[in-house]
Amino acid sequence: MRILKDLGKAFTVGSLVFIVLGIIQYANGYEFTNGREILIMFLYNQLYSVVLYMANAYYFEFLLKKFPKQVFKAKNLLKGLFGGILVTLTAIFFIRIITEVVIAGREFSDFIASEKMQYYYISFLISIVVTTIFYAFYYYRNKQQTIVTQQKIIAGTASAKFDALKNQLDPHFLFNSLNVLTSLIEENPEAATRFTTALSKVYRYVLEQKNKVLITVEEEVNFAKLYMSLLEVRFEDSIVFTTPEKLMNPQAKVVPLSLQLLLENAVKHNKVMPSKKLYIHITEENGNLVVTNNSQPKQVLKESTGVGLRNIRDRYSLLTDRPVVVMETAKQFSIAIPILGENIEIMNTSQTFISEKKYRLAKKRVEKLKGFYLHLAIYMLFVPVFIYLNYISQAGFPWALFPIVGWGMGVSGHAAETFNYNPFFGKSWEERKIRELMDKDE
Repeated sequence: MRILKDLGKAFTVGSLVFIVLGIIQYANGYEFTNGREILIMFLYNQLYSVVLYMANAYYFEFLLKKFPKQVFKAKNLLKGLFGGILVTLTAIFFIRIITEVVIAGREFSDFIASEKMQYYYISFLISIVVTTIFYAFYYYRNKQQTIVTQQKIIAGTASAKFDALKNQLDPHFLFNSLNVLTSLIEENPEAATRFTTALSKVYRYVLEQKNKVLITVEEEVNFAKLYMSLLEVRFEDSIVFTTPEKLMNPQAKVVPLSLQLLLENAVKHNKVMPSKKLYIHITEENGNLVVTNNSQPKQVLKESTGVGLRNIRDRYSLLTDRPVVVMETAKQFSIAIPILGENIEIMNTSQTFISEKKYRLAKKRVEKLKGFYLHLAIYMLFVPVFIYLNYISQAGFPWALFPIVGWGMGVSGHAAETFNYNPFFGKSWEERKIRELMDKDE
């Protein structure tokens, strides 16, 4: 299907080129003798169009794969330009072999001996003009796709923040904790008091840490102990929980509430009963905090969404290249989260945000300027080439004006986009329209 679509596009482009060339020939006084001559010219034109289009289209696809998201950088664009010229000339050479050797019946040696560069001028010129138009089209489409991607990233960031808030503490945990508290009030008021105190500390910790990017390992492990003390009251002696007696670097950093999510998942996905105790261990291994539990999955369990683990992975991916590692066997399940250096700093001030935003805008502006100046330089290089080709063709009609003016309009549009110039809907129009609407609302 892909080949058929490309062939259809190639035939369409070839037909348009044939019409334009026919108009130019007619304007120069050429008279077509009969329909057979027109048909032969059309078939030859389509041969050139299809081969050149397919060669350049697949070469451009190769560039998109080799330089993903960077094909329109100045350096890569120059590589694409010179590679496109080589591909085009090679394609024209093979087309001439088909027309001169295969169809016309000339000897290959005679064909090679009499081959001249002027046989390539017109075909090469047309191919360059069409390729430039397609580059402009793909540039516009790439820009639109970049905008869509940026919007997806923004939406994804918002979704990740939402997931982080949603998973900071499972509502079921609060519900179950209140049930435990209710039973304790009647059976053991003293234990109920301790449980209430621990529960309040858990939620206070959540509220204090939810806006922090990193906290110390010591704080996180202490919170894990507090959190597990609640679960141990709920499940009595069905949970065995251990932590390191001494931390290697208590002031090192981890993502806040990560241990809570992992501990909660261990309880949520495994059987917890006196006959099947759940053993959960927190250890330090190779610069990671590792949460390990024996695997005894519940038989009836709704399918896990994996939101909690994804939440931790997403937050760590913004801070370090070190991954969150999941290790699973038939008897054991463990997750290792990276411990970050104690000197790591996350600057999240408004000044830093503004500075980074200015840098991104300035970098984007420089890229746009480089792209425009490269486009302008290539255009200025080809203008005299068009004029020269028009001169040596000895045509009475100045056909070179068509590609020069057409391409020039493209350069003008690129300049308007680069320098944010719009004579119809510029900044003055926007400001005037905003004031007009504001006055109307008042």
